[in-house]
Amino acid sequence: MVKIGNIELPDFPLLLAPMEDVSDPPFRALCKEQGADVVYTEFISSEGLIRDAAKSVKKLDIYEKERPVGIQIFGANLESMLQTIDIVERSKPDIIDINFGCPVKKVVSKGAGAGILKDICLMEKLTAEMVKRTNLPVTVKTRLGWDHNSIKIVEVAERLQDVGCAAISIHGRTRAQMYKGDADWNPIAAVKNNPRMHIPIFGNGDVNTPERALEMRDKYGLDGAMIGRASIGNPWFFKQVKHFFETGEHLPEITIAQRVETAKRHLQMEIDWKESEMQGVLETRRHYATYFKGIPHFKEYRMKMVTSNSSQEVFDAFDEVLQKFG
Repeated sequence: MVKIGNIELPDFPLLLAPMEDVSDPPFRALCKEQGADVVYTEFISSEGLIRDAAKSVKKLDIYEKERPVGIQIFGANLESMLQTIDIVERSKPDIIDINFGCPVKKVVSKGAGAGILKDICLMEKLTAEMVKRTNLPVTVKTRLGWDHNSIKIVEVAERLQDVGCAAISIHGRTRAQMYKGDADWNPIAAVKNNPRMHIPIFGNGDVNTPERALEMRDKYGLDGAMIGRASIGNPWFFKQVKHFFETGEHLPEITIAQRVETAKRHLQMEIDWKESEMQGVLETRRHYATYFKGIPHFKEYRMKMVTSNSSQEVFDAFDEVLQKFG
């Protein structure tokens, strides 16, 4: 069993990574149905929450069926982050997660996300003060370091644990790498194998097959895997990994009918959550290429799905796919 604070999870839990414009309530619900043990919101700007920005506030929506669910926030200003804790607690999440890993320039340029990897003392102080501010478990998602020459993740993890961090998820790349090259899990294993560490250490980055998840568990000895890009358009990934762990075999390929049914549900859930047909249509577009990945001669249907502003036209395109390929 793995514990984040008082939250009990199964051995080697699978976590849905916080992903901007991806891990919203509809997608989280689909992943939860397919075996995700913990899900996280999209990352939320502390400054946006304080300003009561509509987009940031909407991201605080969480539902009972998602639990345990973590709300992830980012920022570099201590007072803003502390005020954010008070706002976030009203949504009653199970976990508050701090983003110390986003490599995107607009976040990093403000000293937030992976930008804080240049100032480990500030990273430690922010974590310490946020832990003091709440009774909820505070976790951190970060990267190996700013660049290859500044990797101090073993020391960083110790310092975060010492100030009360309840678990750490580590992406196996530096900020300089962005999402290029291969993730290096060896430094994450070094954190886990440090005899001083007693909190869960989750690995992130390139967990894109059941075999890779098994490798993270058995070869690198980590406490769990945080799944990001492999789940986009493929909420079944969590179920596929768990089936492989239990049987050593792969689940049968997801049928066209299953893909169509899930894509339809996803679109309708987005429309219902956004209370807007247009917003629902726009929010789900990024998933279609992967929902229907591998289908030959699919371009004509994909173009309909990603260019139409009418939900009915998209639903019709789904039906055409089922009729032709199902």
